Amino acid sequence: MTPLGEADVPSPCNGVCRMDAGSGWCVGCQRSLDEIVRWGAMDNTAKRDVWTLLAQRRASALETRP
Repeated sequence: MTPLGEADVPSPCNGVCRMDAGSGWCVGCQRSLDEIVRWGAMDNTAKRDVWTLLAQRRASALETRP
């Protein structure tokens, strides 16, 4: 349950749901399967932690692009 006045952290899902075999992350949102499965049970702090990881993953992917 979310404390009064605190909005739920939105899901990063964008509807492009396909797992990349190499990275183990969803092609659309860059979450791991475990993160996707656990999302609904996570509190807002854990969800914000995942969002931080996603930003790092996206930045890393941009750095390694040819």
